[in-house]
Parts: sequence; structure tokens; C-alpha cells
Amino acid sequence: MGISAYIVWRQGLADPKVKAAMAVFAIQLAANVSWSAAFFGLRSPLAGLVVILLLWALIALNIQKFREVSRTAGLLLIPYILWVTFAMVLNFAIWRLNP
Repeated sequence: MGISAYIVWRQGLADPKVKAAMAVFAIQLAANVSWSAAFFGLRSPLAGLVVILLLWALIALNIQKFREVSRTAGLLLIPYILWVTFAMVLNFAIWRLNP
């Protein structure tokens, strides 16, 4: 994530595409932190599931915005969305198994 963000950031924040991409990056990063707070802090698999679904959508948007600036930067986020997909499946299973 950091290398990908650096690749985009170094293109210069004066570019509207870079500014938009970095804004989406910051929002998805906040959602990432929010998942831990919802799932572990609140001890709520349901709240965690809601947040992680939003996070997944934000990562997909982040990939799209980064690819508009740098194909490499967008591709570097693929392992991240795959990891979050796996975490989302686990989160769903925990929610379903603990009514």
C-alpha cells in the first residue's frame, strides 16, 4: 500500500487525478482502521462485516483511481484487495456462526 501510494503521490498533488486518488486512499485507510475498531473494539462481527464491505468497495475504487495515474500503483493493490476478500469471508463466517 505504501509503495503504491508513493508512486501516485510523487506524480504531484497539483494533478487533479493524483489528488482524487490520494483522497480515496486516505478514506479507505480510515475504513481499514475502522474495521478493527468495529470487529475487535466493539466485539461485533456484524459491525465488522458492514465496515469490511465498505472497505472492499473503497479498495476497488482506490485501485481504479491509482490505475488512472499509474498502472503499476493500481496493480500493487491487488494483493491488498485479495487479503481483504479473505478477511471478509472469515468475518462473514464468524458472524453466521455466532448469532
